[in-house]
Parts: sequence; C-alpha cells; structure tokens
Amino acid sequence: MMASAQAIQSTYQLNDGIRRSLYISHFLSTWNMRAFEFGAVLFLATIFPGTLLPLSLYALLRALAAIGFSPAIGRYIDRTDRLPTIRLSIVGQRLPVILSCLVFWLLLEYQKLMPNVIIGLCFGLSVLLACMEKLSATMNIIAVERDWVVSIAENDSILQSMNSQMRRIDLFCKLVGPLAIALLDGWSTKVAILATLGVNMLSVSAEYLLIAKVFQKVASLSRSRQGPSECVDGDFEQPPEPRTMAASGLRMLMTAIKLYTSQKAFLPSFSLCCLYLTVLSFAGQMTTYLLANSTPRLTSTTIGFLRTASTVLEISATFIAPQIMNAIGPVRAGMWSLSWQMLCLTPAVAFFFTSTPPISVISIIIGVILSRIGLWVFDLSAQQIIQESVEAQYRGSFSSIEASFQNLFELLTFAMTIVFPRPEQFKYPALVSLVAVYVAALLYAKFVRDQRGHLLHMPLCLKPHRYKRVGLEMELGHGDDATV
Repeated sequence: MMASAQAIQSTYQLNDGIRRSLYISHFLSTWNMRAFEFGAVLFLATIFPGTLLPLSLYALLRALAAIGFSPAIGRYIDRTDRLPTIRLSIVGQRLPVILSCLVFWLLLEYQKLMPNVIIGLCFGLSVLLACMEKLSATMNIIAVERDWVVSIAENDSILQSMNSQMRRIDLFCKLVGPLAIALLDGWSTKVAILATLGVNMLSVSAEYLLIAKVFQKVASLSRSRQGPSECVDGDFEQPPEPRTMAASGLRMLMTAIKLYTSQKAFLPSFSLCCLYLTVLSFAGQMTTYLLANSTPRLTSTTIGFLRTASTVLEISATFIAPQIMNAIGPVRAGMWSLSWQMLCLTPAVAFFFTSTPPISVISIIIGVILSRIGLWVFDLSAQQIIQESVEAQYRGSFSSIEASFQNLFELLTFAMTIVFPRPEQFKYPALVSLVAVYVAALLYAKFVRDQRGHLLHMPLCLKPHRYKRVGLEMELGHGDDATV
C-alpha cells in the first residue's frame, strides 16, 4: 500500500512538473508576443511622428495576413507531427521579432541619413516580419491551447484547471507586458527596442527546451492525430489541380470553412468569435473615446487604473469559471455567462442614447468592467466544449478558421470607428457591439437547445403535464402513491 501511494504521489509530481514546464514556455511565448505587439506601436510612433499612416498599414496588413493564411496554418498543424510544429512556431515568432528590432533600431538611429526608398524598404520588411510573427503566434496558440493541453489533461477537472491557468498567463501578460515596454519606451525608445531584442534572444532556447521536455514526458503527444478519415467529403485527399495560386487558396479556404461549420462545436466557437466584434473594452477605440471626453475629464493614468481593475476581474473569472463549470457544466455555464454580459452591457449602452456625460461615460465604464467576468467565463466554457468536441485530426484546421473570424471581426471594429470617428458618435459602434453579444447569445442558445432539448430547467410546478398525470392516477385510485 505504501509503495502504491508513493507511486501515485510520484505520478502527481511528474504531471505537475510537465504542466509547469508547459506554463513557463507559454508564459515566455505570450509575454514576448504581447510586449512586441504593443512595443511595435510605440516604436513606429517614434520613428514616424505626426502620422498614423505607417502604423495603420502595419496593423492592417498584419491582421489581413492572419485572416488569409490561418487556414493553411491549421492544415499544417493537422498534418505535421506535434514537436516539429511547435518548434517551428517558436522560431517563427522569435526570429522575426529579433530582425524587426534590428530594423527599428536602424530606422531610429539612421533614418535621417537614409533615402526615402531605403526607408520604404525597411518599413516593408518590418511589415513582412510582423506578418510572419503573427502567423507563428497563431500556430503556437492553436497547437498549445487546442491540442497539447487536451492531450496532457487526464480528465475534465485537470482540463478546466489547465485552461484557467493558461488564460491567467494570457491576461497577466496582456496587462504587464505592454506596461513594462511602455515604461522602457518612456525612458528611451532605443533601450526598449534593444530590451525587446535581448529578451527574445534569451527566451527562444528556453522555450525550445521546455516544450521538448513536455513532449518527451507525455506519451500521448507522440501519437498520431489522424483518425479513420482525414478528409471531409474527400476534399483533403483530392490531388491538387493546375489552378492559379489565388484559386487554390480560395479552394483551401472554402474547404476549411466547410470543415469548421460541420463540427458540433461550430456554434459555441462562432459565438465566441462574435464577441470580438466590440469596442466595449479598454482597447484603443474606447480608450480614445474616454480621453476625448471633457466631462468627466479622464487622464491616461486614470484610464490605466480602470484597465487594471478590468484585468483583475478578468483574472478572477479564471478562478470562478472552473467552480461554475464543476457545478453546472460548461454548456450551462456558457449560457449564464452570456446572460451576465447582456445584463451588464444593455443598460450601459442604453444610457448612451438616453443620457449625456458624465452619466453615459460612467455607466459604460462600470458596465464594461463588470461584463469582463462573463466574457472570460464564456471563453473558458466555450474552449472546453471545443476541446472535447473537435476530433484531434481536425483541431488545427478548426481553430485556424476560428482565428480568422476573430481577426476579421477585430478589423470590423476599426472599420466602425472609421465610419463613426467623432466621440459623440461612439454610441453607434457601442450599439453594434451590444448587438454582437445578443447574436452570440442567440447562436449559443440554439446550440444549448440542440444539445439538451431545452434552455432552462422548468420548475415542476410549471409543468402542466405533471399535474395531468397526477390527476389521472388519482382518478384511477392511485392517489396515495402519486408524487410530483
């Protein structure tokens, strides 16, 4: 018995060590991604002062690359062994960032000595490197969060715990990474660029070794993900036809979308995508709106504290979500969390149309901060449903199309604020964002109805057929045994 207990304890320690290695690798990857993502904005603003054009082109092309090439990334993940895939994603993230930092440093130091053609070429190279980094980051996120985590987890409880911990890492890096690079940039842009370069150079080997350690310790990761059929209606096995690259890419995209919509987890996934169509978060659009208002007058420091409060509630949701899912299951948890979002955001947006500042501003701040709990509880609930529903050989393709829709909806949020650029018009993008939450709730409600046959558990007193059965039993002389 003692030997058995020691063996069990040794297994738990081994599993904890595996998960810890995965968490550290994921932290390094996410930290570098978030810091560079925000740092690139600051670097470009310093290098090209007085214009938003370079930054806008940089962000737009980076997002378009993610939308256009994500299906190919998904197919590559599904068709390639796990370790080479994840190693490629690590190198594909770190190397472009290192080269980008060198380009930014050259522009910062020698821009005045460069002809316009060389400046344009350097900027074009930075955009190309940013697209490579974005695609590699997408590959890493899909491979780790949608495949490796599922293979490592031994049961639903561990899967919930790992999902929550991975999301805490994401949120921590999302808050602290940009803050750290902003502080360095405030001191010296050159120092911030070189620090970003140095951290990426140091972390690449650590990520590379940690992920290999996880792979070696988890036998399930070395198994093939291919099921009895690797295609959908034969699309994946048909030989390539002699078409143009554009036609071939379109065919690949349509095939991937067909696979995406055919999966049982399509509605939860697309509901999650709909929530990316929002300006109701402490991102660029809402921050700009809050800074532009004179009543109440909010400083960037105040908004920073508000964003911190929002992130604290988001992190708290990663602790709340497993408890809710254990109590009522991930399907019902998703429905309740979307309801919470609607409850918080509906009155906040309504005040935009019925009140004036400062009431409308205060209401939107409170509503957005409180809604973040529902957002991340739903994110974790939907993620577990997707992880458990999508077959291993389709996880990459499915998640890549999901990522494409998320990037597309993010682009649409920028389009909304381009159409309605003035602060007093912010209520219209806010209304569209609220509608997107309702659409997500309706799509998810259909999924719940299809899965469970009902949306809510009706009390017995509201089920007339129960009374009819009891009355019939009493008429037949069985009243003493009848129960409701």
